[in-house]
Amino acid sequence: MRAIWTGSIAFGLVNVPVKLYSATEDHDVDMHQVHEKDGGRIRYQRRCEECGKIVEYDDIVKAYDDGDHRVIITKDDLEALPADKSDDIDVLQFVPNDQIDPIMLEKSYFLEPTSKTPKAYLLLRQTLEDTERTAIVKITLRTRTRLAILRVCGKVLMIQTLRWADEIRDVDFKGVNSRAKISDKELKMSAKLVESYSEDFTPEEFTDDYQVELRKLIDAKIEKGETLDLEETFPDESEEDEDSGGDVVDLMEALRKSVERTRSEKKGRSDGKKESTAKRTG
Repeated sequence: MRAIWTGSIAFGLVNVPVKLYSATEDHDVDMHQVHEKDGGRIRYQRRCEECGKIVEYDDIVKAYDDGDHRVIITKDDLEALPADKSDDIDVLQFVPNDQIDPIMLEKSYFLEPTSKTPKAYLLLRQTLEDTERTAIVKITLRTRTRLAILRVCGKVLMIQTLRWADEIRDVDFKGVNSRAKISDKELKMSAKLVESYSEDFTPEEFTDDYQVELRKLIDAKIEKGETLDLEETFPDESEEDEDSGGDVVDLMEALRKSVERTRSEKKGRSDGKKESTAKRTG
């Protein structure tokens, strides 16, 4: 695995230097589109529908259409946006684990400690486990600021990006509001059926049968000689670190100051509310 991001988890005055790695990978068999007659690769061209010319990638910009208007968004426009370039994973709050709805989860990443003495990393991991909490964090990946969760996954800390609240669709299907009566017998029988299927989930027991059979088909064709010599037929197809962060100098002192600062901020907000209430009462 190769690290795709290097920075620190920041909460209070504590910094935990980490590297970010993609936690998942696609196991699908890669295939190309080819001409059935001679096996030649099918290449797509970016052709302008106005002038009919093939357009180089560097000459392409983005546009937004609302049906009546088209707005051109240039690369300079995008670069001018106030994007956060922070190398920190900022902890915004800690919430109970069961408050994270799985529908909000997107891509997963592993976090590797990069400090020579990873005590702060281990402390954060243990604290999240003991308190059964998940951290809500903000992280900037590829110039986009994302909301994410920071949680424990086995022995490592993991980041999982979240969908924003307005990306979750509201639904109200007619059937779910039905008042169909469910009898006690039906409920008991349904519970028995669920119990008969109940066991611990072991992901390794399940395989992608389609990909397995596809690989068998490819291997069989290779064995029968139903292949093309790619070097002969299609010559020349090719495809295209990181400094570790500083150590936490005095972890206990940073933790103590962070707690004191949080208490002070909460007290300030509380005093402000009391003062505002007193003024309204007066």
